[in-house]
Amino acid sequence: MISLDEARGTVLAGCARLPATRVPIDDALGLVTSEAIVSPEPVPPFANTAMDGFAVRAEDTSGAPVPLTVVGTIAAGAAPDIPVGPGEAVRIMTGAPIPPGADAVVMVERTQMAEDGGTVMVLAAASKGDHVRAAGEDVAAGDEVFPPGTDLEAGHLGVLASIGLVEVPVYRRPCVGVLSTGDELVDDDRPLRPGQIRDANRHTLLALVRSAGCTPVDLGVVPDDLGVITRTLEQALSECDALITSGGVSVGDFDYVKVALDQLSGGGMRWMQVAIKPAKPLAFGAVGGVPVFGLPGNPVSSMVSFELFARPGLRTLLGTSRVITPTVRAIAREHLHRHSDGKTHFVRVRADWGDDGRLHVRSSGGQASNLLRSMALANALAVLPDGDGVGAGGDVEVLLLP
Repeated sequence: MISLDEARGTVLAGCARLPATRVPIDDALGLVTSEAIVSPEPVPPFANTAMDGFAVRAEDTSGAPVPLTVVGTIAAGAAPDIPVGPGEAVRIMTGAPIPPGADAVVMVERTQMAEDGGTVMVLAAASKGDHVRAAGEDVAAGDEVFPPGTDLEAGHLGVLASIGLVEVPVYRRPCVGVLSTGDELVDDDRPLRPGQIRDANRHTLLALVRSAGCTPVDLGVVPDDLGVITRTLEQALSECDALITSGGVSVGDFDYVKVALDQLSGGGMRWMQVAIKPAKPLAFGAVGGVPVFGLPGNPVSSMVSFELFARPGLRTLLGTSRVITPTVRAIAREHLHRHSDGKTHFVRVRADWGDDGRLHVRSSGGQASNLLRSMALANALAVLPDGDGVGAGGDVEVLLLP
């Protein structure tokens, strides 16, 4: 067996960031900037009010309460074409531009309008700049808004929209093919015949690929036929940036996918046994420059292997600096059992915040690698080094699941 770090190092060494491109802003979520983003304009583009109220000259409100003459109204989106002179006020709505002559806004709650609407009584004195959002307060023209290598989330896209960007320079989103093979697999609701099982792995992995910010490509279920499998793999390798299969990666396994990948890679696939449980078997190699992840066939092993190996590899293709998900420290609410076997165990757990402000975990159910429901109920994996586990109340490292 080899260590987790060695296996992951093999994977990361075989993955490289994809080329840069430009995409519409609404397609950029989860991508990574390929160059610095510089704002061509200030945000906000003009001084505006943060409140509904009255734009005034602050000096005119000294000694409040004082009456001011109302000379007009400016709504959001209107031009500030009503100047404010001495003893005057302009009614103004949130987001509207500050009119010439005004240097403060008195919120409507601190005013009292005359019945004829011609004057307003300002009940509290204002200071210069009150409730005024200055032009460029958030972003000045020429500012570097985000550096290269920024992982774009919803807030980033809002900022990019606010500076008028319609296309974003990013590294290309990977297309990742997911393949299931086996005459025993059923992919619909037909009654199962003896020996048949339903294909859960492919749907799980397609969803995980999407959660990693990549575009999943469903390669379907392929029968146990070396020629069909080889042709399917060749087509997928010509169209996808990465490929994920599950099953047939254990030592001694005879599987047509293994035979086909060895042939297509010229022996470049590495078939590994990693000192972890679940997900000990792992295959990886670059076939024609395309990373291929061979994950275990047991459903839970497949998911754990994806988190430990495939997700970091796909993040590398995306160009993110956040390749490996960090662990966090938690408290075990119950004894997390294991036995000494030379491996690191990844135990399915539920993680919740306790009244003490710390994360607490408990088992989500059975830990056999075929028990997929307990994986679905888990939101984290407790990382148990070789030994007897962690007792109730003990500290444990936890990998939070996306």
